[in-house]
Amino acid sequence: MNRDSSSRRRFLALLARTATAAAALPAAAACGGPAEPDRGPDGPAAAGTAPGASSGAPGRQRRSSGPRPLLLGTYTSAEGGGEGVGLAEYDPGTGRITGRGVLAEVDDPSYLAVHPDGRTLYAVNEREDGAVTAVRLSDRRVLGSRSTGGAAPCHLSVHPGGRWLFSANYGSGSVAVHPIGASGALGERTGLVTHSDPPPGPGQRGPHAHQVVTGPDGNHVLAVDLGTDTVYTYRLDEDAGTLSEVARARTRPGAGPRHLAFHPGGRHAYLANEVDNTVAVCAYDPETGRLTVGEAQSTGAEPGPGSGPNYPAQFLVTSDGAYAFLANRGHNSLSRYAVEAAGARLRFLGTVPVGGDFPRQIAFSPDGALLFAANQRSGSVSAFRVSEDGGELRTAGRPFASPVAVCALPL
Repeated sequence: MNRDSSSRRRFLALLARTATAAAALPAAAACGGPAEPDRGPDGPAAAGTAPGASSGAPGRQRRSSGPRPLLLGTYTSAEGGGEGVGLAEYDPGTGRITGRGVLAEVDDPSYLAVHPDGRTLYAVNEREDGAVTAVRLSDRRVLGSRSTGGAAPCHLSVHPGGRWLFSANYGSGSVAVHPIGASGALGERTGLVTHSDPPPGPGQRGPHAHQVVTGPDGNHVLAVDLGTDTVYTYRLDEDAGTLSEVARARTRPGAGPRHLAFHPGGRHAYLANEVDNTVAVCAYDPETGRLTVGEAQSTGAEPGPGSGPNYPAQFLVTSDGAYAFLANRGHNSLSRYAVEAAGARLRFLGTVPVGGDFPRQIAFSPDGALLFAANQRSGSVSAFRVSEDGGELRTAGRPFASPVAVCALPL
């Protein structure tokens, strides 16, 4: 057996062990999407966290002494794109990333999420005929795909109970629900809601669901729609797998909300507005699921002389709720915020160069010590060490080359 073969076998064994022991992982991973005038500045189809697209790291756990898996989302249909879900490993101490090939051949897997038990990966298939695909991590077996009933799904997340998968169809402005079986495989769609009201905001031709996530209370599901400038709140029927609207929150016209991240206290959230380059602190009532959007404030990533516009992509919040980070596409930076007043206020601290072009998604490692940024246009993944006491970001390792990198999910 040659050295490369031996190394690959050891890494696949690590991946299998990780799948068995990953119950503490976030329920989702985060990515974003598209390029037409009313679809945003992203990629070939269309798209939208966290998790891991989660609102933050699951907590400062004991740091692993060995390499950890890193799953990578891409566009397979884009020029120079990947061959499916990419597979790499990272060193928790140095942040160094090493490529390990392809986990599974999946069409346009631009957003990734892991089941709460850590055994199954879910990926959107961001195409006109949208679908979601399940992959068993222990042996990399594709468990099948299911239609989302809409176009260009760009985000997905798993309900904390592990029985339901939610996906956001950017192209058709709808949210789908699929049941998750005991094996991790997906059943036929049980629910589909379309954002037909209010009318599209300035410059938009229709609704564009960009993110769908379960609220911290576990009873409500929130969908962020860039096209209608609205965040919709639904109540999930956990027996039928259907969604019923209970509230909606409007941003200012033309804001283009893209991504919402909750404070661990459960009563505030932070909204990234893609179109007008602003952020907003939101109040959240866990009893009713009602979100109240606060005043727009600066991202701190203002275009300079000769530079183009900035498109905020995604928020992350540290597990202790002390700091928040925002990915800026265009400015190519990460904004840093101190979180104050028990989550009710963001204080801008400054920006840090991301070391790549167009950071579409960011994610914490499970121990919260590293932050990874997937840089779409430079085809790279950057890693940063996160300071516990000051919210500072320091480059960890060199950027890793990954074809059309739109999602990085550290396990």
